[in-house]
Amino acid sequence: MKNIIVTLLLFFSLVSSNCTVKPAASVPQNDVSVRVGAERLDVLLPLLNGKNVALVVNHTSLVGNTHLADTLLASGVAVTKVFAPEHGFRGAAPDGAKISDDIDERTGLPIISLYGANRKPTPEQLADVDVVIFDIQDVGTRFYTYISTMHYAMEACAEQNKKMIVLDRPNPNGDFVDGPVRVPELKSFVGMHPIPVVHGLTVGELANMINGEGWLENEVRCDLEVITLENWTHADRYSLPVKPSPNLPNDQAVRLYPSLCLFEGTVISVGRGTEQPFLVIGNPTFKDMPYSFTPRPIANMSTHPPHNGETCYGLDLSAVEVQPRITLEYIIDFYNRYEDKEKFFIGSFDRLAGTPELKQQIIEGMTEEQIRESWQSELDAFKAMRKKYLLYP
Repeated sequence: MKNIIVTLLLFFSLVSSNCTVKPAASVPQNDVSVRVGAERLDVLLPLLNGKNVALVVNHTSLVGNTHLADTLLASGVAVTKVFAPEHGFRGAAPDGAKISDDIDERTGLPIISLYGANRKPTPEQLADVDVVIFDIQDVGTRFYTYISTMHYAMEACAEQNKKMIVLDRPNPNGDFVDGPVRVPELKSFVGMHPIPVVHGLTVGELANMINGEGWLENEVRCDLEVITLENWTHADRYSLPVKPSPNLPNDQAVRLYPSLCLFEGTVISVGRGTEQPFLVIGNPTFKDMPYSFTPRPIANMSTHPPHNGETCYGLDLSAVEVQPRITLEYIIDFYNRYEDKEKFFIGSFDRLAGTPELKQQIIEGMTEEQIRESWQSELDAFKAMRKKYLLYP
């Protein structure tokens, strides 16, 4: 395999890989006219008059620089409780950490975990609630668990005859649709829906699809209302104002995430336990590769990172140009490099891929183009269905 000398715009590095590495394109500033659903209080507040309200929110649920909970309380809304997703209400819990019920010190609101003892609001927890509001920033991938939390909240509302309002936000990976569609036998919390890895939908559009396609248990339908965002299209790049989760530190990581998250089902580190998660990839055995990093526990990010304390060698992708598609060249290359191929994949890979076929295709030596062709017909069918639920051009 040939070594490639790559000149980056910001700095230089020598990369021993068959992967194509290009200088990163600049991300345009957000259009100041974009209004997320949470900012449309003129539409939201009349829906909450005289209602007891529960929130499914986290640290991304901002109205300008103010949290939605604070905004609604200041507006006289009867907010009774908060349901917290993975990473918690304030977004400070590390990857995989169970969230406990708590009381928010700032507002005094009870916080009920949806990433602990239960992942779906119980009838008792909804008994004193009239309306549930979901407002969390998503990144547009099937395995990002916020949309699974939304699914269970919709299901609970449908079963308990409660209204649910989704406050929509831009999808930073909303300009493309890609990847294999999840097969039924691999349904899990990181794959709730029969959709591709990158679905190209906002949470509001996806909520309508979940309702419309009958994906809730027993095909119940949620009394759902989506407050749309304004002045945004799927073609627009969107820079997230805050980290959507502890290990997606910037826009580059968010764009790499659809491709790199598959490595979580392998022996390759994606940089958890460093300040560059989902920006670097490597393994202790790749000593011929010049870039290196050493994962170590970081509070509120990763307490038990893979290859803790071991020097990993691989690639720094923090300045590559990320194309609007899932890139398989990295995982194919690293599989080919890894000597003990029987140990390369671990148990979670098929759940992340949504299909057992992808692992087998990589093992059999299929090219990226051949693999992509194998999922094209189902991807085309999903794209046709997706058109019914688009709220934005």
